[in-house]
Amino acid sequence: MVTTSRLPLETASPAHICPFDQACSYLEAAAKELNLDPGLLEILSHPRKVVTVSIPVKRDNGEVQVLAGHRVQHCDILGPYKGGIRYHPAVTLREVSALAMLMTWKCALLGIPYGGGKGGIAIDPKRYSVGELERITRRYMSELIKDIGPSVDIPAPDMGTSAREMAWMMDTYSVNVGHAVPGVVTGKPLSIGGSRGREMATGRGVMIVVREALGDRSQSLVNARIVIQGFGNVGSAAALLLHEAGAKVIAVSTGSGGVFSETGLDILALKAYAAQNRKSLVGFPQASPITNDELLTLPCDVLIPAALENQITEKNVNQIQAKIVAEAANGPVTLEADRSLEARGVTVLPDILANAGGVVVSYLEWVQGLSYLFWDEERVNREMEQLMVQAYVRVIQQSKVQQIPLRLAAYTLGVGRVAQALSDRGLYP
Repeated sequence: MVTTSRLPLETASPAHICPFDQACSYLEAAAKELNLDPGLLEILSHPRKVVTVSIPVKRDNGEVQVLAGHRVQHCDILGPYKGGIRYHPAVTLREVSALAMLMTWKCALLGIPYGGGKGGIAIDPKRYSVGELERITRRYMSELIKDIGPSVDIPAPDMGTSAREMAWMMDTYSVNVGHAVPGVVTGKPLSIGGSRGREMATGRGVMIVVREALGDRSQSLVNARIVIQGFGNVGSAAALLLHEAGAKVIAVSTGSGGVFSETGLDILALKAYAAQNRKSLVGFPQASPITNDELLTLPCDVLIPAALENQITEKNVNQIQAKIVAEAANGPVTLEADRSLEARGVTVLPDILANAGGVVVSYLEWVQGLSYLFWDEERVNREMEQLMVQAYVRVIQQSKVQQIPLRLAAYTLGVGRVAQALSDRGLYP
């Protein structure tokens, strides 16, 4: 069964900060700053297509389970939809809708010819075998195949997925069309058309904008005190790159807790320890234990939330002691907390800028796949850094000229570019 809708179908719990409502609030703030036509705002407030599919899967024990898979396509006015596939128990249609909208502004801000999309299945991948995950992924791709393609919608890895799932998705699509299509997904293994530099891309982008922001404060990365919440693909990559640049990563955490060292953590040793202990950092011998709540409030130069949304809220924002907050995750700072940090003079590097390195290298992978010409890692990193620095500079300049916060500056640039394209193309029919 496939259902389509112009609007997300779920309602949010009153006690929960709704990510879709928060995304719309940022859009409305940008629209007000831009004096955007109300008709354009109405169009941009709604995803163009929302698809929910049933995914029947046979478990290894013979039991049949039916899952719901979502794919939200927000806006393709600048190019094909682009966005990750998330496997996580907290996935909801409204969350995916919010993330699709954010991808639209992110791609526009970076000057990438994409629109925003996002997908997900509400499962804990750790509770499924590799064979079960493959069956889930292939059936999900099969159900969406009319809505996916290298010129239509290009998925990528996200929380709970990796190059492995992208390989299954590419193969499923290619088998159905009768030939190999490397451009249908990004974040693939190198052996089937992936790009060098993709695995570290989002973390590298975080490192770049943190470096630039510290530079604007006349400070270098050397000996800068860094705290990172989340030690998955993004958090661990950012930690390693910042450590290699001379920063002191004094604390990191996962969902089960974190570790702290005043003199700085040995990130290579920590990565090896996590790999041997099912990604847990608990018991790492070269540091002291720390909770996630304690980690967020440590005094530091830079705090990098790289886990889930809504981590810095009105409940803990007054305890935040960082000078810079770099949003490596999507929406880790709530609207009210963001205003509080701004009032206190804390620099918040917004998610649509700070974590854009992944989509930049996804774009470069897509370009390589379409041309069948593949680059070395040095060129990929160079191209990505150029786009990230240019976007950072545009946001800083917009903030200064308009005398607005960095988040609003980033949104006005992204939303403004999409709105201009929509206005120029006109409304059909």
